[in-house]
Amino acid sequence: MYSEYIAITAILLLSLVGHNLSVAYAAGIILIIKVLGLTSIMSLLQTNGLNWGIILLTIAILIPVATGEVTLQIMINSFKSPLGITAIIAGILAAASGGLGIQLLKSSPEVVSALIIGTMIGVFFFKGITVGPLIAGGIVYMVMNILAYFK
Repeated sequence: MYSEYIAITAILLLSLVGHNLSVAYAAGIILIIKVLGLTSIMSLLQTNGLNWGIILLTIAILIPVATGEVTLQIMINSFKSPLGITAIIAGILAAASGGLGIQLLKSSPEVVSALIIGTMIGVFFFKGITVGPLIAGGIVYMVMNILAYFK
């Protein structure tokens, strides 16, 4: 009955110990919403939160373009360097993987806990960031499809 409180509290404490404030804020907010019994907000966040988060992330990424720090010429030049070409390829793979990750999370929600644990390990021990679950889900989806192909 209270296992969800224990799990979220454990995530909150681990994130504080691991100095990952984004996970701590998220877990803290979820814990407050849960304690206050605001299940409609939790449903709203579950339904729309991912899209809102992607929008906010995209806004943050586009700010250097809006401020003129990244110009059209810089963007064009990115197609001419090995670093830029590699970054474009990595962006394509990450976006495709994230899209597959959403499919995996919808079709196999039981994998969420494993993705969260893996992401937390990556954040805590390898100084990663919490965008990992979608990309990790996409990687899992691709690996599972490759393995299914060879069966």
